[in-house]
Amino acid sequence: MDQPRPPRFMPRRSLSAGARAMALLIGVPAVVLGGCTTPAGTILEGTDASPVWPTPPDPPRLRYLGEIATDKDLKPARGFLESIGAGLFGEEAAKGMTSPMGVCTDGGSRVFVADNNGQTLHVFDLDTRRYAHWDPAEKFSMPVAVAWDAAGSRVLVSDSVAGCIFAFDAGGTMTAKIGEGVLKRPAGLAVGADGRIFVADVGVHQIVVLDRAGAEITRLGERGTELGTFNYPTNLAIDGEGDLYVSDTLNFRLQVFGPDLKPIRQIGRRGDLPGYFSQPKGVALDPDGHVYVVDANFEAVEIFTSEGQLLLSVGREGRGPGEFWLPAGIHIDPKGRVWIADSYNQRVQVFQYLGDGVSVGADRGGSEGRKP
Repeated sequence: MDQPRPPRFMPRRSLSAGARAMALLIGVPAVVLGGCTTPAGTILEGTDASPVWPTPPDPPRLRYLGEIATDKDLKPARGFLESIGAGLFGEEAAKGMTSPMGVCTDGGSRVFVADNNGQTLHVFDLDTRRYAHWDPAEKFSMPVAVAWDAAGSRVLVSDSVAGCIFAFDAGGTMTAKIGEGVLKRPAGLAVGADGRIFVADVGVHQIVVLDRAGAEITRLGERGTELGTFNYPTNLAIDGEGDLYVSDTLNFRLQVFGPDLKPIRQIGRRGDLPGYFSQPKGVALDPDGHVYVVDANFEAVEIFTSEGQLLLSVGREGRGPGEFWLPAGIHIDPKGRVWIADSYNQRVQVFQYLGDGVSVGADRGGSEGRKP
């Protein structure tokens, strides 16, 4: 599986100087030409032809919406000069991902992607169609997960090598380093409704609970195989009731803890059938409380009830819609859009949760989804 990734980007070229020179040469003021624009394109809107899971005649639960890999996928409006300049001097190089590991939104239009090997945080704004990347002054070492702290209006990014969490305000300014000296190898993040920060610390096989400022409150577990112990926990999620879900990766299971942080149950175990795990990573919950678990080795997403009953398995190895290559993080936003960091495909795939009991016509296609 550890294969070289194909190059995605072409060398950067400058457009603006050439476009301005072109406008002067033809004797037309740039401000006039700049008023003629190509409207923004349509992004992440599924149609009746989009793949769905499961396939008919079963009612669909998930619809493919599209992917984001570079700033070009935002399909921004383009001015006249930009269009002419691109034709004369070539397109500006795309700004995209190297190995996306974690993804979240701010509950609105912005999507944040932690890029491990790219050593940056990508920011895609679906409304303004603008792209940016946020970095701390000292630079990231290995950003692996990202979470939105709604109460603090800030973005939290765990850096596994730096051993801390970088906090950015809503404008992209780094405001704090959290957990420095407390965390050893932080991975997955989740923020509780009360502002507590839950961190999967892979280096000590524990879940570390911090207050908003980063002071340690408590720790869960130790290395082991019993319920309540861990073997390389990697990713976290918290549901509306305050239950904590932990991908206990090398114990090949998902563990569930109550609001009192006492273990309740485990979901899944090691195996190669639907409902079993090989390398569980990202975990998230949809608006109806179904549990989504990304399995990096199976190149799939398994969907369970909160009690652990398998509902659907989506995915296989590949590059097409609903196909993955070492997927990692997952996030489900308030609109029920499912964002999956498809790491070695250098993209984030996006799906729409359709709810239960939705029927469709038999003409809808899609990749196969396995049902128990």
